[in-house]
Amino acid sequence: MKLKIALGLLLGGMSAVAFAAVSPDEARQLGNTLTPLGAIQAANADGTIPAYEGGLRTAPEGFQPGTGFWKDPFADEKPLYRITSENMAAHAHLLSAGQKEVLQRNAEYYMDVYPSHRTAAYPQEVLDATIRNATTCHTVKDGLAVEPNCRGGLPFPIPKTGNELMWNLLLRYNDGKFGTTTSSSNTWVVDRNGNVTRSANQATFVERPYYQTDVEGRAPDMFYRVYSLTKQPARKAGELTGLMDFIDPTEKPRRAWSYTPGQRRIKLAPEFNYDTPVGSMGGLELFDELFMFSGVQDRFDFKLVGRKEMLIPYNMYEFYFNCDDQFRKSHVNPECERWELHRVWEVEATLKPGMRHVYSKRTYYLDEDTYGAGLYDAWDQNGQLYRSMMLGGVQFYDHDIPYIVKHSIYDFNKGMYGVINDGMDGGYRVLTAARTERELNPEAIVMRESQR
Repeated sequence: MKLKIALGLLLGGMSAVAFAAVSPDEARQLGNTLTPLGAIQAANADGTIPAYEGGLRTAPEGFQPGTGFWKDPFADEKPLYRITSENMAAHAHLLSAGQKEVLQRNAEYYMDVYPSHRTAAYPQEVLDATIRNATTCHTVKDGLAVEPNCRGGLPFPIPKTGNELMWNLLLRYNDGKFGTTTSSSNTWVVDRNGNVTRSANQATFVERPYYQTDVEGRAPDMFYRVYSLTKQPARKAGELTGLMDFIDPTEKPRRAWSYTPGQRRIKLAPEFNYDTPVGSMGGLELFDELFMFSGVQDRFDFKLVGRKEMLIPYNMYEFYFNCDDQFRKSHVNPECERWELHRVWEVEATLKPGMRHVYSKRTYYLDEDTYGAGLYDAWDQNGQLYRSMMLGGVQFYDHDIPYIVKHSIYDFNKGMYGVINDGMDGGYRVLTAARTERELNPEAIVMRESQR
């Protein structure tokens, strides 16, 4: 025991004593009954969810690397069945509150359910680091922070708490080792009358320094960095925004900044947090619900409910790359969507007493293979369903990246919906080399991007 405490004092940067997240015996499940990321290896009882066999690493015939577009390997598949408002009661146990609400409000909407494919594949170094993290990573400060020895892999492949699940969402492997870019990322907002408005067109850069363990100059406590250049609407053209997140936000809060050409100076933007609406998304999303959740976990109690089977958006190649007719009056064109049965982790978040937020409760359903794809529902202070998000992804089979960014979000109070991070104009690109800290300094970003 004395040896264990001594080791904790040596290793604990933010906590006096460091205890392993799971025991070595539990960790031996990884790569056996569990995948290296902690998903159940086996198929479900009736085989409708297949066993995990390493993910999708082979490109379909006709794929053209480097174009920013990935060909659908399942384009020839037909739906197994269709869910509508008339038959959804028979499938209610597989649906979220948001899915049911969209079906109930729109008689013409449907969900086509396809065969399930567990396509998520990762680089070996990420898998190795994840297995290592199982016995070395843990949260501190009541789950609000993660110690800096957790890098390079999913921190909690055998999660025990809701906070650990949310850290898996925040620290998932989504953008490769060096980051991703888009030259034309669109946000579309559809009002209650069916009018479609492009609220923003942006060029973006995203990286996750958490996975850049051998990149010189990267701060070991930074886990996420993003910036975007607004190209449209014209009145906002040239505006730049960026933010950086850290693994102990209680000690080092989100560092957000903005630049407006008219003012010609960079300003800190502390309002890019919590329940502040994101202007470029037409106010449909809050800063702390980007990709289901973003920011600090201090205003809600996050309860790990368990694992269950649900229909979630998955292998959404049509939605990402081939859906020219995306919009219907009150919902996304269902022809563009693909729903599959997968196991998800369920987390319920309840607003803490004395805390302020527009939501009173939130529920997250996180895919067990990616911790990014899934569903999200939020309720207002009167207990009414307020917003719901459907976040699906595609496997970049030539890069071993489960890429999960484009999604739909519904605001039931306003009768509006949106499609966010639509890259169909220019596609998405994976970087093959790291940018330097000098290049990623806000002043350097403004100087470079302002010349576009």
